[in-house]
Amino acid sequence: MKKSTISIMMICIALLLPGCKKKAATTPELTSGIDLTNLDTTASPKDDFYQYACGGWMKKFPIPDEYSRYGNFDRLAETNLTQLKDVISEMAAKKHKAGTIEQKIGDLYNLGMDSARLEKQGNEPIQEALTKIAQLKSREELTAQLIEMHNNGTAPFFGIFGESDPDNSSMVIAWLSQSGLGIGDRDYYLKAEHKAIREQYINLIDNLLQLANYPTLNPKAANTKVAASNILALETRMAEAFMPKEAMRDPFAMHNIYSIEQLDKTMSALNMSQYLRERDLGDLESINVCQPKYFEALNKMLSQTDLETIKAYLAWNLIRHAAPYLSREFADASFEFYGHQLTGATAQKPRWKRVISTVNGALGEAVGQIYVDHYFSADAKTRMQNLVSDLQVALKERLMGNTWMDDSTKAKAVNKLSSMIVKIGYPDEWRDYSSLEIKDDSYYANIVRAERFESAYQLGKIGKPTDPTEWQMTPQTVNAYYNPSTNEICFPAAILQPPFFNVKADDAVNYGAIGVVIGHEMTHGFDDQGRLYDNIGNLHNWWSEHDGEAFKARTQILVDHFNAIEVAPGLFANGAFTLGENIADNGGLNVSFTALKKAIAEGRVKGEMDGFTPEQRFFLAYAGVWACNIRDAEIVRRTQSDPHSLAKWRVNGTLPHINAFAETYDLKEGDGMYLAPEKRAVIW
Repeated sequence: MKKSTISIMMICIALLLPGCKKKAATTPELTSGIDLTNLDTTASPKDDFYQYACGGWMKKFPIPDEYSRYGNFDRLAETNLTQLKDVISEMAAKKHKAGTIEQKIGDLYNLGMDSARLEKQGNEPIQEALTKIAQLKSREELTAQLIEMHNNGTAPFFGIFGESDPDNSSMVIAWLSQSGLGIGDRDYYLKAEHKAIREQYINLIDNLLQLANYPTLNPKAANTKVAASNILALETRMAEAFMPKEAMRDPFAMHNIYSIEQLDKTMSALNMSQYLRERDLGDLESINVCQPKYFEALNKMLSQTDLETIKAYLAWNLIRHAAPYLSREFADASFEFYGHQLTGATAQKPRWKRVISTVNGALGEAVGQIYVDHYFSADAKTRMQNLVSDLQVALKERLMGNTWMDDSTKAKAVNKLSSMIVKIGYPDEWRDYSSLEIKDDSYYANIVRAERFESAYQLGKIGKPTDPTEWQMTPQTVNAYYNPSTNEICFPAAILQPPFFNVKADDAVNYGAIGVVIGHEMTHGFDDQGRLYDNIGNLHNWWSEHDGEAFKARTQILVDHFNAIEVAPGLFANGAFTLGENIADNGGLNVSFTALKKAIAEGRVKGEMDGFTPEQRFFLAYAGVWACNIRDAEIVRRTQSDPHSLAKWRVNGTLPHINAFAETYDLKEGDGMYLAPEKRAVIW
């Protein structure tokens, strides 16, 4: 779990395409917004709405080799990446004054694109750091080694970050969290069906330890196959101790304030006081330990595991982190496992795409400022503000109109909604990158500098007031989020493009796409996690006992419904893990449909167009956003690690619970999309 609940909806709106100009005096005739070639009319909307609404699109856009999943939002991300390439490559072709943003962006891009230099350097960029690990002689030296590695962007064993205090959201405190599984999700370590993945993981570790020259640096690790097996065994013990992802959805379970004395006792295998002091956190009096049982188990592991295995594990973390930024052999081996074996992609992304993504990650807001200057229309921000206000009115109506909440809880819910901070486009103040150095030595050395810069920035927040103006995403990110600790919703500039908003289309499709997105993010404030934070972001159960129980009963319907969905042979969706996103999809649809009906009543939406009623266009637009092809391996990976339901089931799993959908398509018992009214989850 990261710092805050973030909704990962890949979304976008058309107002900021390059060359977009203000409307002429004569307003063009609006279209229906429905691309008929995206439909599969051989399928029945009553039986399989996803196939009906998206089947044509899926046939037109097969998965490119470099993708494990390819959908509408991936196509938008491709457009974004190309736009960034145009700007960054032009910048990189010129000489710039040292220390300027242009120099940093341009030089980092050039270093990443210089494949000849990367091949010549081989494993050289990581030799010094690996030597330090290889020369560790005692457990007493582990603390200093972890300090350096954590500063440099790797997170073996655990990670530390700053986030708002659940008891006092106006202040940032330190959070300590489990980390360090090389495969990712703990299920890959613990389930029998993933034995082949574990064997491939051992082969990857074995291969990269040799490429990195670790056996020469540490002759005791000469048998890299044995070292790899020992690393897997250690990570498996860690996975067994990890708090399950479903349990981490309870913010109260993640809130455990320890004094530094308590932390020292719990983690006696390390010198935690030294760790905090040398990471400029020596003044801390307490820390939030997210998963206490994990840290108790970790302490035993660090005390009982032989030092050579721990050293090999640390070396592996360094190599795994560095591999994508080293020579071709490293990058290809990393892709073969993480890209091909885990997700099913059959080709690595072209170098320019990987490098643009790296530059984007290292200098995010600096790149974002350039992106906004080139591609964002100020008119888009105004339009979004109006749409958000429209959806706020609809959600307020639904909150006040529901029959299962007490009036006092309703009043608090409305207060929370009215207090919600709305961020659109880009931040008012841009981040300062003056202390980040980009030098002409090696690509990976600059990645480490960027990681150290970011680490210092994040830890520097601890002990200071929460900054309500800070953004959790860059403007060029194709995404949106709700943050419960600040009670804010955010829509970066990059999401303000089609297919989520179509300025040339009648608003029925815009309510179905961007309207649902807005409603989705707002509803996160009232999902199973978000509802436990009050209007100013404090973790505080402001619900009456009666209403809390009623909420759990209604949302359990969604848990049970999604648990019964077989996403692949023998593999079922995880209704508990995806509950927050499923609640948000359910609420977003209901809230935006309420806004649509009001717009229809006020004459702001046209009637039938291209043979579809406004209500039909609404649901077609919603489904169309999730048009997607996906590989089998990625279905497995996402089902285990993604809190969002798979694209198909965000449509076919969610829509049967929406009364308006059943009415629009006149569903009857026996239809594939029909769900009896008493079995529908009606929440917001």
